[in-house]
Amino acid sequence: MAKTKGGQGTPATVALTKAGADFTLHPYEHDANAQAYGEEAADALGVPYERIFKTLVAETEAGLAVAVVPVAGKLDLKAFAAALKGKKAAMAEAAKVERVTGYVVGGISPLGQRKRLPTVVDASALAFETIYFSAGRRGLQIETAPGNLVTLTGAITAPIAKD
Repeated sequence: MAKTKGGQGTPATVALTKAGADFTLHPYEHDANAQAYGEEAADALGVPYERIFKTLVAETEAGLAVAVVPVAGKLDLKAFAAALKGKKAAMAEAAKVERVTGYVVGGISPLGQRKRLPTVVDASALAFETIYFSAGRRGLQIETAPGNLVTLTGAITAPIAKD
């Protein structure tokens, strides 16, 4: 079960706890001036950029969808669209993303969103025993097995990140 440091429940941690998944919470001091939230988390926690994943939301022909890619890379929108059997995708507006997910930019978790969106996790996640991603607020990361994330989001995995 979860290893937490008290009182840090978010919809993402609730989803993991409800599913009985093992996870660890990693709080860190968030800098209000930070622009690259994933890199900030990696640096603060001393974790390689390849193991910290950022949650991005894009518009596809079928509507909004979630991409989970390592902070070491960028989302390949064409590969992302193809993974979802589409032709194109574009990053969604921040205000719309916050409204639909229930999270603020920089703290968007792929778990526990208001509306379950189609999700694609970059295939590189499967190379690690555990990965890190936002727990649903800035300054808090979840560490869990990539299989937990894939299962609980109903995600598909595909190579959707580029350097």
